[in-house]
Amino acid sequence: MRHLSSRRPLAVALAMRSALLSGLLLLAAMPAASQAPGAFARFGMGARAAVLGPQAGDAFGDTSPYHNPALGPFQASQGMEITGALLDFDREWTAVQVGAPLQPRAGLAGGFVQARVTGIDGRDESGYSTGEFDVSEQAFFVAFGTRLSSKVAAGVGLRVYRSDLAEEIRPPTALGFSLGLAAKPSDRFSFGLVAEDLFAQYNWNASAVGGGTVADRFPVRLRGGAAYRLGGTPEDGGLLLAAEFEGQIRSAETREAGGIGTIGGIPTAETVETDLRLGETLARVGAEYELVDAFAVRAGVDRLLLGDAGELRPSAGFSVSPRLGELDIRIDYAATLESYGTGIAQTATLRVDVWRVEPARYAEFRVWLQRGDQALTTPLVFETHEN
Repeated sequence: MRHLSSRRPLAVALAMRSALLSGLLLLAAMPAASQAPGAFARFGMGARAAVLGPQAGDAFGDTSPYHNPALGPFQASQGMEITGALLDFDREWTAVQVGAPLQPRAGLAGGFVQARVTGIDGRDESGYSTGEFDVSEQAFFVAFGTRLSSKVAAGVGLRVYRSDLAEEIRPPTALGFSLGLAAKPSDRFSFGLVAEDLFAQYNWNASAVGGGTVADRFPVRLRGGAAYRLGGTPEDGGLLLAAEFEGQIRSAETREAGGIGTIGGIPTAETVETDLRLGETLARVGAEYELVDAFAVRAGVDRLLLGDAGELRPSAGFSVSPRLGELDIRIDYAATLESYGTGIAQTATLRVDVWRVEPARYAEFRVWLQRGDQALTTPLVFETHEN
């Protein structure tokens, strides 16, 4: 059980509940990461991401456009996946995603992510129980990407966040944008860049209970990663290695007492407001190896470069891909040791593919245009499918 007082000023109440949900979801010690809004949405999409990390540059078909909207055209199939995570401290995390490549050049994905902490024991200032309550956050997302050429794609994503942390206050919503690039210059190598949660912030309004307003800005995430496949054929698997670097930048506002002033001859306490810019850099690596057809094992480490070994989040998992009639099914499982050994997060994903993209080859032709004394050239890209 966790204990919270039910009577406290607005800023303290919101800070405690927001830190509670974000901290319990990720159990991260760095203030820029654990207390920032939207921490639950940075968990990644699916059990595969729980091991390899939410790689922005993995364009080999099994990743999610949730991690980088430019990966939409690289999706290998049209399908739906459902994910659930069992975590300590009464935490729940679920996600649903539907995605499809849009032939011949685009791809689309959308879904829903939710995190909840249940069974929180509320207490008043005297320590008497006020009952149990829950807190939750949700995010709806859509991501669209299109090919700029046979090897390069760009995409844009939209996320709508909602936070329900205080019963007395109307839950705020936040709107965030993502911009991404992805490239696959060969059948074995890909890389990508993405900027996430641009312009996103919660605006809390507690005027209904005699409070004021608080702006809670989301950190802007800048991520760049790459993936390389060794051995086997590009279609049949082998060993996949993935690595990513991430930088988080967050603006925050602090207020502190600045002395006593006067307004109209009346002594008034003054406050000094300061804008801070917080940031951190981290990295993640992961590997996936297909032992036999339809069975793969995975291992990875997240939250590298933070300067504290306790922050590391090692993970391991596997994937099984049976076939049920005309449907391709994939079951992913991941076990993650949370920061500072506070527990093991178990994540499972069920994915059902209803249609798989045929292997495609791209041919590029150049068309010459004559304009006066100048010769101009422009590429035309054609897609041809193998029989």
